[in-house]
Amino acid sequence: MSLKPAHPIDEPADAPLLNFSNCHEGIISHLNDFGQLPALLAPAARAREIAEETLRFFRAAVFEHHSEEERELFPAVLSSAVKGEERDRVQVMVDQLTAEHRTVEAAWLKLEPELKKVAKGHSTELNVAGVEHLVTSYLGHARFEEDHFLPLAHTILGRNANHMEALGLSLHMRHAPRIIAHI
Repeated sequence: MSLKPAHPIDEPADAPLLNFSNCHEGIISHLNDFGQLPALLAPAARAREIAEETLRFFRAAVFEHHSEEERELFPAVLSSAVKGEERDRVQVMVDQLTAEHRTVEAAWLKLEPELKKVAKGHSTELNVAGVEHLVTSYLGHARFEEDHFLPLAHTILGRNANHMEALGLSLHMRHAPRIIAHI
């Protein structure tokens, strides 16, 4: 908003009034900026919220998911695969997926300190390329696992119902103490 005096102010006789008018323009300029603040606070609050949620989620869900795959799923599929070409194929996939786990986890460890500062509202700095790398890496990892490894695992474990049931029981037992602890 611009302020124009209702009556033209002549200089130099009206200089004291001109000072007041100029002061109002400066005040109004700052108030206009201040008026934008509420609209800017909502995205800043959302950024802190996302940062906090991601900090809580990532270690509990992603690291644990990787660990569970490496302790339960990968060994179950490897041990049930037919020796030779099928087992070799599974081993190559398991090696790739495990390496991708380490890549995603390493990317996270680099971003985590910055994200903690963002979550507390102490910083607005975040390695954008690092975030994009982590997100892209994980999306590619999940896509490969969903499109290639899990269908193969289903085929291999599905040949023997006991193998699938053993994996299910193992996962259930691993999660049961958490479920009981929350009751």
